[in-house]
Amino acid sequence: MTSTDNELYGLVLSGGKSSRMGVDKASIDYHGKPQLEYLFELLKTFLPNTYVSVKPGQKVDFTQDIIEDLLDTSGPINGILSAMETFPGKSFLVLACDLPFISEKTLQQLIDERDISKPATAFATQETGLPEPLAAIWESHAKAALRIHHLDEGKNCPRKFLLNTEIKLIHPKEDLELYNANNPEEYQKAREIIG
Repeated sequence: MTSTDNELYGLVLSGGKSSRMGVDKASIDYHGKPQLEYLFELLKTFLPNTYVSVKPGQKVDFTQDIIEDLLDTSGPINGILSAMETFPGKSFLVLACDLPFISEKTLQQLIDERDISKPATAFATQETGLPEPLAAIWESHAKAALRIHHLDEGKNCPRKFLLNTEIKLIHPKEDLELYNANNPEEYQKAREIIG
């Protein structure tokens, strides 16, 4: 492992289909601007080298800092591996664009509690104890094993990869920070909480 492995970049994933929500989750406004732009700016306050993960040809109107999917596969692992291929030796703090409540203090906690010796440092709610692969730091030295999981074994679930890997698991101060809004009912609940 080289010293460049310690350098942390940011990545907000936006290439999903949003089929359950019915509208693009990245475009939903929880905080006065589209959620993708909000999370990009939030992450950029911690990590100046922050990028948006997109499908080939997908347009982003607020930044040129994008990384297109390089693999002919689906799912968030494509975005993570494409970022690692684009910036070899860099590690990534990865966020899904459907986290309306994640805050600065929680991102700071993730960065502070990062264990660079593990393939990943991931949040988990107290309720489930399951790793949240899209609220996690993926170390550059995880790339080889992640490629095998995704490309050689044909597996698309990043959580299953984390469950079968020795990672550092941490808990946010409040589980609400990791709330995912993936469908209209969850969106309405989020809107009610925000007020």
